[in-house]
Amino acid sequence: MKSLDGLPDFPFAVEARDGLARAGRLVTPRGAVETPCFMPVGTKGTVKAMLPERLHALGAQMILANTYHLALRPGSDVVKELGGLHRFMGWNGPILTDSGGYQVFSLLDTARIDDTGVAFRSVYDGSKHLFTPERAMTEQQRLGADVVMCFDQCPPGTATVAEVREAVLRTSRWAARCKRQHLEQGGEGTDGRQMLLGIVQGGVDAALRKESAESLLEIGFPGYAIGGLTVGEDRQAMLETTESTAGLLPEDRVRYFMGIGDPEGLLEVIGRGVDLFDCVLPTRTARMGTAFVRGGRLNLRNREHAPSRKPLEDGCPCAACTGFTRGAIRHFVMQKEILGLQLLTEHNLTFLFRLVAGARAAIVSGHFASFKDGWGASC
Repeated sequence: MKSLDGLPDFPFAVEARDGLARAGRLVTPRGAVETPCFMPVGTKGTVKAMLPERLHALGAQMILANTYHLALRPGSDVVKELGGLHRFMGWNGPILTDSGGYQVFSLLDTARIDDTGVAFRSVYDGSKHLFTPERAMTEQQRLGADVVMCFDQCPPGTATVAEVREAVLRTSRWAARCKRQHLEQGGEGTDGRQMLLGIVQGGVDAALRKESAESLLEIGFPGYAIGGLTVGEDRQAMLETTESTAGLLPEDRVRYFMGIGDPEGLLEVIGRGVDLFDCVLPTRTARMGTAFVRGGRLNLRNREHAPSRKPLEDGCPCAACTGFTRGAIRHFVMQKEILGLQLLTEHNLTFLFRLVAGARAAIVSGHFASFKDGWGASC
């Protein structure tokens, strides 16, 4: 594996292991992140329905913002002019920005891809844009996040082997260009140093995953993401691919699974050696009137909850559970009151933060397997 050749490298150390599961610590300029860590998603510069100080109080350590959307609205230059992403979002802790690749490739019916980059039309006004590896780095530099991502090609779960192979090769070529551009920018963003992560692609094909990982390791990055999963593939194949891919990555580098947020899924990928993960699921399901609870999900739109005086979850310290009944929250949801969305969002995030914190404690104590098996009774 080559040296990082001047790339900013935030210190990361694995502090405990239990099987493949890891408890670690990533030290960023804006504070340390204890892993495993779930990152709430603030796509357009805000985690929907949540004040930043409340996120911090609930246990959020690091949050994610979306380069694609912010580059188009209000524009990364505007964010830079307003003081950078931390000031813009009112969040003083670490921030990760994705490269925009997933959003671009989800619009492939209106996009054109070649080795240069991806030409597409804005979802906002139909204007034409070209995202290249160099532009992805420049946009993220202006935004000023602490951790930034290479621009990659994310094929859907239905892609053929030939299409996945092409995506692997292009992702590697683009990764080298991202690193070169990042170095030319001095590894600095609007708000200071930026740590650049490479993204391993390859679908659920073990050979292509190995090829992708080896290529990225040769280029050299201070951390690596497992991308191109939870895009329509079989769940068991996804988990097996996660484990085999994590095993290809350096023990002393942070590992990030892109896009998983269901409680069972989080525990599965933690058990396979992943450190960071993000997903819109807890906030999106909240806006649909659904709460995470032990044993499954609670749909507050169901009539049976109208007279219920129970909290969403016994023992949960969130504002929804300590201050309101299921019946009241259902009423807010059915009447489209903003408070209902806020309460369910806070609850779902609290549920995941507590789950992941419990998983970390179990890894440290050497009881992760029993925690995972009985998590429904221990969150």
